[in-house]
Amino acid sequence: MVMQFADLHLHSSYSRATSKNITLDEMARNARLKGLDILGTGDFTHPVWIKELRKDLSDERGIYDYDNIKFILTGEISLVYTQGGKGRRIHYVLLAPDFSTVDQINAFLDKKGRRDYDGRPIFGFSSIELVDVMMSISKDIMVIPAHAWTPWFGIFGSMSGFDSLKECFQEKAKYIHAIETGMSSDPSMNWRLSALDDVALVSFSDAHSLYPHRLGREATVFDLKEINYKNIVNAIKNKEILFTVETSPSYGKYHFDGHRNCNFSCSPDESKNLRNICPKCSTKMTIGVLNRVEELADRPEGFRPKDAPDFKSLVPLTELIALQYGQAVFSKK
Repeated sequence: MVMQFADLHLHSSYSRATSKNITLDEMARNARLKGLDILGTGDFTHPVWIKELRKDLSDERGIYDYDNIKFILTGEISLVYTQGGKGRRIHYVLLAPDFSTVDQINAFLDKKGRRDYDGRPIFGFSSIELVDVMMSISKDIMVIPAHAWTPWFGIFGSMSGFDSLKECFQEKAKYIHAIETGMSSDPSMNWRLSALDDVALVSFSDAHSLYPHRLGREATVFDLKEINYKNIVNAIKNKEILFTVETSPSYGKYHFDGHRNCNFSCSPDESKNLRNICPKCSTKMTIGVLNRVEELADRPEGFRPKDAPDFKSLVPLTELIALQYGQAVFSKK
């Protein structure tokens, strides 16, 4: 067995609230430091970043390479639209096989809005149209709902999400082969929904900086005879994943219910007793991932589907040291 660690959801310096030090040099250096073999480029929709990628990445047998780290062309977009009488805000990770395909994706997006203001641009069309157009461009494109359970921008999120992939995509749901668990959920939580048995559960960092406690904090691990785009996508489609690396769900800021402005969080049981009202300001709390999973689950806690890939639950070492000393992660101590 040869394990290949992949982090396919991260951002460039052209996304909002990201480090300005994200370059291909630093991505490759920090990937080696963390033990990652395959990275997503992130932000292929941004005109300046895609120009840099086109100039510096070398194509090697169906996979891109920079300084001996393999790269897949990836990007994240945000869709804001109305469906079923409800406002929806959903984030998606897109995987593309080559620059020609990315050019076609960006040409379509240019008809829908601007791409130059943010590495994760916002558009006002539906998830159904997204999948329909992506499949018309290339069946090799992969559309993955990002951080699927987060309240505000996840496909199953409590604030603007759907109750199922079928509800979101309708007849196009057959083209969704994976969802990203996100930091506030792990596979064991997703196993409680029988409707997700046919899709792969993948994990990536959504890193906005290249610090070792950010990059690769969540990852998906493969056993590939040859690292190339086709083999990676087929492994995801066929659920041929060795395991995923997950942070503990309680580490994610959206795991519990709460009200950020009041610095208050609580378990679903306590939320029920409070009738979802913040005890500090008497306004509605945001319903978190744990509560939302419980709402949609049709299986008991602890259920595991047959042949489901394993997962490893980890917390970044830097976070543990900071907790032990009662210091901020970036403190000099």
